[in-house]
Amino acid sequence: MDAGRALLLLLLIPLAASPVIYLIGRLSVLRRGNGLWFARWFTLIAYLGMSFPLYTLGRYALEIGPVDLKIGRIVLQMDGVGLFLAVTVWVLSTLVTIFSFPYIRGEEDEEKYYALLPALSATMIGLGCTRDLFNLWVWFEAMAITSYLLVAFYHHQKGALEATVKYLVQSAVGSIMILHGISLVFAKTMTLDLQEIPSLMADSGLFGLAAGALFVVGFGVKIALAPLHTWLPDAHSRAPSGISAMLSGVVIESGLVALLRALGALSQVSSAWGALLLAFGAINMLIGNLMALRQEEVKRMLAYSSVAQVGYMLIGFGVAMAYGIADGAEGGFYHLFNHALMKGLAFLAVGAFLYALYITKGSHAPLMASDLDGASKKYPLTAFALSVALLALGGLPPLAGFVSKWQIFVAGAEVRSTPLLWLIIFAGLNSVLSLGYYAPLINRMYRNQPSEVVQHGQPIAILISLPLLVLTFAIVLIGFFPGWMMPLNASAASGLLSAFGFR
Repeated sequence: MDAGRALLLLLLIPLAASPVIYLIGRLSVLRRGNGLWFARWFTLIAYLGMSFPLYTLGRYALEIGPVDLKIGRIVLQMDGVGLFLAVTVWVLSTLVTIFSFPYIRGEEDEEKYYALLPALSATMIGLGCTRDLFNLWVWFEAMAITSYLLVAFYHHQKGALEATVKYLVQSAVGSIMILHGISLVFAKTMTLDLQEIPSLMADSGLFGLAAGALFVVGFGVKIALAPLHTWLPDAHSRAPSGISAMLSGVVIESGLVALLRALGALSQVSSAWGALLLAFGAINMLIGNLMALRQEEVKRMLAYSSVAQVGYMLIGFGVAMAYGIADGAEGGFYHLFNHALMKGLAFLAVGAFLYALYITKGSHAPLMASDLDGASKKYPLTAFALSVALLALGGLPPLAGFVSKWQIFVAGAEVRSTPLLWLIIFAGLNSVLSLGYYAPLINRMYRNQPSEVVQHGQPIAILISLPLLVLTFAIVLIGFFPGWMMPLNASAASGLLSAFGFR
């Protein structure tokens, strides 16, 4: 298969599948038929179909170089960064689809859920492949709109609507700021091509700094940069668990990729972008961990944990952007991928408990920490999966989270800068601090007597357990064999460093 055609197919398959899934599902609902099973399985088939063009693109991009696709005046380019994001999105989206079969079954507007899921994946993949600022914003905004609708899936609940409105308003303000930043860049350069902008913006002065500030704040809302993160805990806790996994595992990471693309275009404006990310990384880790320590609702705790985990990615990318250290970029991308696995597993495991303890009884009550007392005695597999996810997020060896955090710490040490060394020590202490809310949850599941809701819980469906097994195995496997991800990490890191003038 031609690489350009593979890129086109990678985007067309989910975009074309989305309206088909909705129409078939909606007709089934109106006729009171059983066609929703087709909508479910067609969604999974669409994701499996995406694997073939993704494999072709992966081989070409890793062995030969970036893949270009021109559609009229729009140019898409699958480079190392775009490939990395596409693989991450595809892996988690496919597992979330399988998980959702029993989890969402019987819910109102089920067909809309399955139609929006591939659309969300397509927008994130397109965002990673764009080569101009305006279409970067278009894909970013399409991703945002799709995610609003999925967060509001339980629209009959007041809390879900409140969370969606909060998410929408904050994201809309951020989107306006991004557009203002793009207009400043265009006014100065008369082009939006990401590869042409850097040299033209070299002497832009305050224009370039203002555009960069607008990009950081605008994209920072989606990335959950503190203090722009306030939408995140509400959206995570009110969305279906599969969507919580997507929001934390790939949506905020897609926003981070968009920010890296935009700042790469302004790399000649200032050398301070890396230092800015380092500062935000420290703030995110501290605020995320401190807020997570206070939470009794499990999904809100995991949401604040995501704020902290983004901090580690920012430190890795900040080191790369400020000092040209390849290990920093590789560690940042590695943690991005591992976070998708770890937080995806955590939210899906929590979703499995919600399914067994509440959803099968017709309730959408939140899962509290006290509900998990003694859960391992009745649900050993799910308790083990959640424990692995939490320990990996805490950075304990020999799990995936340790590998990526260690690479980020090593990159910081390579610079041999005293302030940066203190920042790495601070990051390490924050990793220990995170165990202050991960470990008690594990302790509850294994050492306490089963709570009343656990005693009356229902069995967990096999299709819910299957993604948990896959993600648990992947997290442990990466911990023992970290090298198998290196070609993908190195390709993404090379693309990032090139954008900031490092060869």
